[in-house]
Amino acid sequence: MELVQQVQPAFGLSAALTAIGLPRSTWYCRQRQRGYEQKHALLKAPLLAIAEDYPEYGYRRATDELSERLERPVNHKVVQKLNRLWSLALLRRPPAPKANPIRRTILAAGTRANLVAGLEDIGPFAVSYTDFTELVFRQGKAWLIPILDHTTKLVPGWALGLSANTDIALMAWALAKETLAELGWSVEEMIMHHDQDSVFTSYAWTGQLLLRDKVRISYALRGAKDNPEMESFNSRFKGENGSLFSEAETFEDLLALVGERIGHYNRRRRHSALGNRAPWTVARALMPER
Repeated sequence: MELVQQVQPAFGLSAALTAIGLPRSTWYCRQRQRGYEQKHALLKAPLLAIAEDYPEYGYRRATDELSERLERPVNHKVVQKLNRLWSLALLRRPPAPKANPIRRTILAAGTRANLVAGLEDIGPFAVSYTDFTELVFRQGKAWLIPILDHTTKLVPGWALGLSANTDIALMAWALAKETLAELGWSVEEMIMHHDQDSVFTSYAWTGQLLLRDKVRISYALRGAKDNPEMESFNSRFKGENGSLFSEAETFEDLLALVGERIGHYNRRRRHSALGNRAPWTVARALMPER
């Protein structure tokens, strides 16, 4: 628009518009808008101030506020059009949602929310880790959530879904409880460590683990940096099996393949930290006497 204005006196409007490919209708529309903006230029500063002070206001409440500040009535249609011309809606941001009570508790606890930090002598099935990790297959992506024991390196529970949601997480937890019961271990007083993902701060997850199963929940304060054991497992598991997963034709194929590979990891894959024994072998040897 500025270029057209600069060359218009010398070459005429038609030649200027043709040179830059600007339709005549666009030029006149913009001229009308500019005239409208100039006519109401005095309203720009107070409308900007209202947009910053009250980002939640729409044009109707902004009109009432503007009329009060100017001590004279302003037509709401004028405010609506100026909002559009000056893109005032871009300044408006909805207020951040309040953190739920669980997240507020985590914030209040500070470093105490991480129950794992500083632990040295950790017994079997005393601390477990979990997190979601993405798997790619031919039809798209799926989310795996394994539960990993600190001492035995066993994955007693896992689940796979097309989204990372609470239902999938609770399926993994239910399987973990069944496996631990088979091995003779109770989940009471176990520490479950994970990040502050919305799944793990949900009422469904915390209600099941904390209230029903008497598990102690621990939260990472720095994301993956505070959950290195889980990150290491996920990275190794996908590194060893990622090419197989990528060839899975359907979600059902991927589900079967993940089950087979976790079974292999638990029962046959030797782990150097376990004296080159498989996690299931170690877990069986540590079964409490009855």
